[in-house]
Amino acid sequence: MANLGPLQSRAVMLEFDINQRPTDMLEAILQQEPKIVGIGVYIWNTTQSLQLVADLKRLRPDILIVLGGPEVSHETDQQPICQLADYVITGEADLAFAQLCQTLLSGRRPLMKIIPAELPEFEAKRDGSSASSVLLPYELYDERDVAHRVIYVEASRGCPFKCEFCLSSLDVPVRNVPLESFLASMGRLLDRGVRQFKFVDRTFNLNLNISRAILDFFFERFTPGLFLHFEMIPDRLPEALRQNIARFPAGALQFEVGIQTFNEEVSNLISRRQDNAKLEDNLRFLREQTGVHIHTDLIVGLPGEDSASFGRGFDRLMAMRPQEIQVGMLKRLRGTPITRHDQTWGMIYSPHPPYEILQTKLLDFAVMQRMRRFSRYWDLFGNSGNFTDSLPLLWQDGSPFENLLRFSDWLYAQMGRNHGIALQELAEKLLLFLTTELQRDRVETAHAIWRDYQRCGRSDRPAFLVGVIDLPVARKGTRDGLPRRQARHLT
Repeated sequence: MANLGPLQSRAVMLEFDINQRPTDMLEAILQQEPKIVGIGVYIWNTTQSLQLVADLKRLRPDILIVLGGPEVSHETDQQPICQLADYVITGEADLAFAQLCQTLLSGRRPLMKIIPAELPEFEAKRDGSSASSVLLPYELYDERDVAHRVIYVEASRGCPFKCEFCLSSLDVPVRNVPLESFLASMGRLLDRGVRQFKFVDRTFNLNLNISRAILDFFFERFTPGLFLHFEMIPDRLPEALRQNIARFPAGALQFEVGIQTFNEEVSNLISRRQDNAKLEDNLRFLREQTGVHIHTDLIVGLPGEDSASFGRGFDRLMAMRPQEIQVGMLKRLRGTPITRHDQTWGMIYSPHPPYEILQTKLLDFAVMQRMRRFSRYWDLFGNSGNFTDSLPLLWQDGSPFENLLRFSDWLYAQMGRNHGIALQELAEKLLLFLTTELQRDRVETAHAIWRDYQRCGRSDRPAFLVGVIDLPVARKGTRDGLPRRQARHLT
């Protein structure tokens, strides 16, 4: 929208979410009486987008449909949504979409349906021309965005690394937004009351001068409630940048650290460069000497990695004590070269979005399902932060991964599900497993769970703890420690 130029006054930007019905989206679009409809297609909305485009073409075949986004930038000949659309712009379409719209509105039709976008430039050309430079979009965030949303921003695009599972490996070279204009935009957002910024840069700490300048900018304007999210290269954190980071108070910074695997043979297979010793030193520094909230990522199903190797990596990461470890299943994103391992490592993916791995040579489908359940239960118990006192009792005398996997198997056998589980039920199952399967002291375990339960903001007396430990007298309006009309707390 920011780069539509003279067409901007004739355009409307509509936003939907995946919980809305495509027919309702269709109604909202048709109310605008458009000549051209552009749709950004991603791995998470491709199913809904297909239905939307199909219905739109049935009702109004005269409306021109233009697709863009990472999902349709590769393997376009294999996708039904691309066949239905009139045009598909591959790559970064900031400028190419405006150019195509101008052409179409003038009555001309490009001969090519698939239009590769030239890589847009962030800065003006050497001759002073600004025709190819990208205009920043931050003035388009409206008052609702400012009041209710985390604001997404980008100071750079591209990634210098070649990890074969990642679309960013195709984005070269790394290009930085002109710092002066970027910081000026950030200043205007701060003046409007924005306090939560999520940087979508793939490698925020690649250019140290720019990283420090951005951190300095926000630190000098810091007010309580400011929150900054960055994705960082895990093994690149020199002393100068450490000093900038350590100045921020606890909770102001969140770093997303994509570790993915500690297995160096697997890293070599997927063309991932990573110094694990430096990575470990950096994470320990962040955890012990800063207030940064650390969100880390590991991937299940990489070629050459079995469950034992993944478990060793999980345990190694647990020892560094990040606040979150996201356990994700490998996805076969369109265009990524990870497919070159399919035959050698028996890689079988679902053909449906989000194209998750179903089986490998080292992880058959049954084991992969166990790992999916492990990931989900780990979110409920570990990443939720609801069981910080009681959960470590699982692995106090052994491997966190092995004990958590055992707990995951037991939970599924007991419950048969891993969604829609109330907090109280989660706590009760944890107490039961710890005291019956692992023979932990019942009173000590109950006290730990009660501390966690209170930390979650609950003041009722869980029935499964009554009689095990001394609990406060029930509040007025409760019966046997249980609220008469208890709200549903689902995780």
